[in-house]
Amino acid sequence: MENAVQEFIEYLRVTRKSSDNTLVSYRRDLNKLTGYLQEVREISDWKAVTETDLNAYLLYLEKGSYAASSISRSVASCHAFFQYLRDRNRISSDPSRMLRPPKAERKLPGVISVEEVDALLSQPSETTAKGLRDRAMLELLYATGIRVSELIGLKMEHLNLQMEYVICEDRTKERIIPFGNTAKKALAAYLAGPRAELLKGKTSDDLFVNCSGGSMSRQGFWKVLKGYAQTAGIRGEITPHTLRHSFAAHLLQNGADIKSVQEMLGHSDISSTQVYLNMDFGRMREVYVRTHPRK
Repeated sequence: MENAVQEFIEYLRVTRKSSDNTLVSYRRDLNKLTGYLQEVREISDWKAVTETDLNAYLLYLEKGSYAASSISRSVASCHAFFQYLRDRNRISSDPSRMLRPPKAERKLPGVISVEEVDALLSQPSETTAKGLRDRAMLELLYATGIRVSELIGLKMEHLNLQMEYVICEDRTKERIIPFGNTAKKALAAYLAGPRAELLKGKTSDDLFVNCSGGSMSRQGFWKVLKGYAQTAGIRGEITPHTLRHSFAAHLLQNGADIKSVQEMLGHSDISSTQVYLNMDFGRMREVYVRTHPRK
């Protein structure tokens, strides 16, 4: 049985050009499976392995307190290995065909408190074009909960400053997201001159442009965000999605209805929005102004 595993690993290395980490993971998973089949199920030939044997192996892993992610990886290794054997007629049928990984436990998204949001959004300079652009981007991100890809993809035509909303479009739908007066003021200050200064005489329909007058990138915005998070003294990891998560969590914690938050976030499944209801808001401010703290 060990020889077949080794042949499979060589196939992944030579033919599939798999990474070293992938090879190590597959070898570890399949060696563990081999040991179980030989020692517990007393099986010495891959042809003799049944669906029942593999389900018993998953139960064995679960009782051994293996993490759901580790068990899921083992299931993936089984699928790949038995498919390899089946394609080469080493087995007559694939016993892993109906094998399913355990349901992954949904991790709670990272959220920062209202006080930390205030500290973060106060970092950009109000005397430079870059600082005013950064403030407008951060304020709009937190005011609307849009994705970073949507933020940097906004065009001038997507913004209605007077009516205080932005339009986000994808291939199948568009959604209109309102924002408040704080974001409006930041956007107005940016559009009053700093945007033209950054463009340096160029023309662009991008709402937000970089310091060379070109389009903003995700990497560029992430670098900007991390810099402000450090100067604000925010501990722990912060990503562009953190403000999106915080937007949703703060609204729901202050009583906003989940359907409205779902629509603003653009979640097709309300279960994606419900995860915010399970969060611990102990360290967050208890009293907000209406449903959003920066109205």
